This record gives sequence, structure tokens and C-alpha cells, in this order.
Amino acid sequence: MSVRLGLRENAAQFTLLVGLNALVGSMVGLERSVLPLVGERDFGLTSKAAILAFVLAFGVAKACTNLAAGSLAERLGRKRLLVVGWLVALPVPVMIGLAPSWGFIVAANVLLGVNQGLAWSMTVVMKIDLAGPSRRGLALGLNEAAGYLGVAASAFVTGLLAASFAPRTVVWIGAAIIATVGLVVAAAFVRDTGAHVALEQEAHAHRAHESPHSLRSAFAHATLHSPVLRACSQAGLVNNLNDALAWGLAPLYLAAEGATLRQIAIVAAAYPVVWGAGQLLTGWASDHLGRKPMITAGMLVQAAALALLVAGGGAFTPSLIAAIGLGAGTAMVYPTLIAAVSDAIQPRDRARVVGVYRFWRDAGFAIGALIAGVGADLTSPAVAIVVVATLTAASGLVVAGTPWQQPPVPAPTV
Repeated sequence: MSVRLGLRENAAQFTLLVGLNALVGSMVGLERSVLPLVGERDFGLTSKAAILAFVLAFGVAKACTNLAAGSLAERLGRKRLLVVGWLVALPVPVMIGLAPSWGFIVAANVLLGVNQGLAWSMTVVMKIDLAGPSRRGLALGLNEAAGYLGVAASAFVTGLLAASFAPRTVVWIGAAIIATVGLVVAAAFVRDTGAHVALEQEAHAHRAHESPHSLRSAFAHATLHSPVLRACSQAGLVNNLNDALAWGLAPLYLAAEGATLRQIAIVAAAYPVVWGAGQLLTGWASDHLGRKPMITAGMLVQAAALALLVAGGGAFTPSLIAAIGLGAGTAMVYPTLIAAVSDAIQPRDRARVVGVYRFWRDAGFAIGALIAGVGADLTSPAVAIVVVATLTAASGLVVAGTPWQQPPVPAPTV
């Protein structure tokens, strides 16, 4: 079978990976509406920092796994790592369902973070491999749209079912079904994309001296030496910092203001619905309008949405509008950042450098959990949200001030 780059040329595998990433996102979405409330109501936790420990554990595990995933993918292959990611997910529903203490829930989220770090990373990298450079933004928009529409759908369904059934039961049954299906699809139907990487690398042979060959050099290059990669890493971190707040603190904030489970489910789902669907447009738009304007504007829109959440005092209507705004801003940023990172690096080093970027991005979950949890305990949830909004606006201004050159893009193949 001949190897070719492009969305049309690899439509079957690309579509399969899009569907698989929807399942990856659904694993996280199961927790979005109800798990913070489970900590408060089922386990009697009163400290916001203690409740958000599950987000902290998830973020640390996912960030570290992302960092390792790039190098492991070069050694073991993309598909093998994808299958391992789904194998790691299998104990998660059992641990949540049988948890005698909140510590078991936190431990389950360590495994969930590893699952996301391996499975989501590999679907991202494999789609980039298949698409080639001319449709990279569109490919990443489709990938992230599928993942976060999966988050939204499972968050909404879980929230609705939790009004009639025990929330923890809903989470573990859903997780068991999704993990099983994901493992079967990954093992039986996905093909590795190593040959596509080798084909694209042939066009970059003259730039071999620019390549960060090791994980250590890739980490230094993406974190310190390259202005564009450095700007992307900090923006990704801050983006997921405010996502951690939306995941862990927002449901508690709304519940404290008198919101019902159904209202919390709607708000929790609206954010990733807009985020997911919006990426179908924003990924494509970044191919044509440039990465930097999309990232800058997206961070500022997110900051404004968080400010509205506080200004609305937790009332349902302004909270819903804020969730929609936060989703729109995140849609502008999320696929564009990964595309920008991929623009700035050679194909053969893509997995390593994307892994470094995703390490910093998902470290934002851990930092966000600390800021939101400790900040809410020491002051109030509203103050914690304002702090995160300020950091988000500052991050957008950092990107705006970074020298940026959009690389030339080859003629489209589709």
C-alpha cells in the first residue's frame, strides 16, 4: 500500500481516529458535572483544595505522561502507545465504583491522567502525521472538536442521569463501557503512522541540523530557546489552568449559589460543546488567518468570560453566557496552539516537541487546581476566579508581544 499525506488520501484512518478521540474525551467528561459534588456530598469534604485534589492528580499524571509519550512513541510506535493508554483506563471505573474514601477517587484520576496523556497524545500526533502540513490546522480542529464534543456529551448525560441515579454509579458504569470500546477499536482497527512521518521528513532533510534530537534538547528548545514555542507553552498552561477551574470549582461555585444539578449540567456541557464545535472553524481559520491572532484573541475572550462568571454572581443565565464565551475563546486557542507548535518543528521531532508542549499545557491542570482550591479556601471562589481571569488576559498579551513568523504552507492536497 502506497503512503500518501493528506486528509482525503487517509480519510478512513483519520475518521477512525476522530471517533476514537471522542471516546477519549468522553472519559473525562463523565466527571465534569458531578465528581466535585460527589466529594462534597458522598465523602463529606468541606475543603475546596481537598476536593480539587482529583484535578491536581489528573493534571500531574497527564502532564508527565505527555512528556514521556513523545519519546516512547518514537521507540514503540504510535499505535502501541495508544493501546497501552486504553489498557491503563480499564481499572478506573472499578476504583471509582468501589472507592471507600476520596483517596481512591484521586488515585483513579492518576490512571485517568495517564490514559489521557497516552491516548489523546497519540490521536493528536497520528492525525498530524496523516494530514501533512497544508491542512494541519483543520486536522487538529477536527481532532479537538471530536474530543471536546465527547467531553460535552458525557458531561451533559452524566449530569442528567445523576438527578435520578447515584452520581458515582453513573460515572463508573459509563467509564467501563467507554474504556472497553476504546481498547477494542484501538487494538483492532487503528494502523501506525510511522511511514507517513518518514515520507514527510524527506522534505526536511536539508534542515536536519536544526533538529532537537533528544528529549532533553527538545524540552530546552520548546521551553526556553524558541520564542514561538515558549509563548505557546505558557499560553497552553494558562488555558488549562482556567479549564481546571471550570472543571473543579465552577460546579461547587454554582451549587453554593443555589443552582440545581440540571442547571450545573447545562453550564458544564455548554462550555465544551462550544469549545468542541467551534474548533471545526477555528482550526481551519488558523491555516488562513495565522496562528498568533487567533491565540491572542482567544485568551482575551476567555478572560472576559471568567470575569462575567463572577460579575453574574453565580446566576444561571450569566453563568451560561460565560460558559459559552469560555468555550469560544478556548476553541480559538486550543487547536491553533498545537498547530503552531507543529509548524515550528521538523516532522521526525514532532512527537517529542508536541509532548513537551502538552506537558506544560497540562501542568496547567495541577496549577489551576492549586490556585482554585487554595484560593477559594483562603478567600472565596469568586476571588479565585478573578485571579485566573487576570492570568489568562496576561497570557494573551504575552503572545501578542512575541515575534512570530507564520511559516510558508505548501499548496493544499485536498
